[in-house]
Amino acid sequence: MSHCPFCKKKIAMSKAFCSRSCKENYFQLIAIQVPKPFLKRIFVFCTPEQRDVEIENFAGRHGWRLDLLKNKIAELALDAGYSKDMKINS
Repeated sequence: MSHCPFCKKKIAMSKAFCSRSCKENYFQLIAIQVPKPFLKRIFVFCTPEQRDVEIENFAGRHGWRLDLLKNKIAELALDAGYSKDMKINS
């Protein structure tokens, strides 16, 4: 048995993803690039309310799904030391 790279469900060895949506989400998550200056701006200079607005604008500007972008930003913020947990206000 193999695992889906996006949701980690067990799948048959002959399949790469468990569903079409997992495949699309996986490749969109890889395509999301968040510049370090943007990350610094939203975590250092913005309040949590302003941060949510900036993230929504950024997602709309680039045509990315908001939930995937928030997950990516949470991972990058954890790596950069801007946050101690992986939660962005929802």
